[in-house]
Amino acid sequence: MRRQVLVVRLDSEGDVLVSGPAVRAVAQGNDVTFLCGPRGKQAARLLAGVSDVLVWRCPWIDPTPSDVDRRDVESVRKTLQRRRFDTALILTSFHQSPLPMALVLRMAGVPWIAAVSEDYPGSLLDIRLRPGIEVDDDLPEPERALTVAKAAGFALGPADDGRLAVRALPKRPRLIGNDPYVVVHPGASVPSRAWSPERCAEAVVELTRRGFRVVVTGGPDERALTARVAGHCGIDLGGCTTFAQLAATIAGAEVLVVGNTGPAHLAAAVSTPVVSLFSPVVPSRRWAPYRVPYVLLGDQDSPCRGTRARTCPLAGHPCLNNVTAAEVAEAVEAMQGVRA
Repeated sequence: MRRQVLVVRLDSEGDVLVSGPAVRAVAQGNDVTFLCGPRGKQAARLLAGVSDVLVWRCPWIDPTPSDVDRRDVESVRKTLQRRRFDTALILTSFHQSPLPMALVLRMAGVPWIAAVSEDYPGSLLDIRLRPGIEVDDDLPEPERALTVAKAAGFALGPADDGRLAVRALPKRPRLIGNDPYVVVHPGASVPSRAWSPERCAEAVVELTRRGFRVVVTGGPDERALTARVAGHCGIDLGGCTTFAQLAATIAGAEVLVVGNTGPAHLAAAVSTPVVSLFSPVVPSRRWAPYRVPYVLLGDQDSPCRGTRARTCPLAGHPCLNNVTAAEVAEAVEAMQGVRA
């Protein structure tokens, strides 16, 4: 009998993308609804196995939360109750607690819930995986999520290799043309994970000097950034693509140059090699592009290591800004022709 299963991941696009293998495991013979935050909804709609997407800005997960509003919480509780889910998986990163969401789900009548939880859950969870005991603290995020699915009795299909993946994509924008190209994505979800605009612009110039066509991508609120980075050398797609078109653009690239942010995981989902400008504020062993060829640049032993800082606590952002345009160009050359 098909079950109605809710998968919950309430943060950003990259966080949603890394839950893809777990979603596909759950979707084997079941109907999957994905509950995400507004920052993750475009990614959720690209995941194979998702039948429906619900969106809620959760005040204990969203990085710029509004006040907790009883009417808002009651509204999402009623929505969940009407859907009569049989099972829920709450997927979180190591620093997030699933228990507030589990309480909402219990109040919505969800009878069976699984999650990773450091804290004692009482009757809020039916399966509790303890960090460092039932689930390895250093697992890559896709494997952490898949561990929850497996503990709940869901397994990937025999032909599914567990990589990140997305649904069929549209054609890439015509502006790109048909010749080979490299994508530079200068933005990041938090400032501490971004290479500086000056360095990104230098990389576009250096890559062009070495014979690469460079496409610069970014969201609607990053048009000024992408224009600055593209300069006179790059093709500026800032604000010109939907999330699915961005995925198609990255899928067609020889290499993606990007920080630790959503498009890095999008590249992993479309098998495009990555030059990863990785700030060590979170561990690369958990968050590096998953099962796709990549070169990791940036000082992984910087004093900001493991701080989860949203803004770099060190003058000049040295962990990334000490990386030169030449180093990035050399890494791009090394990744040419290497695909998963």
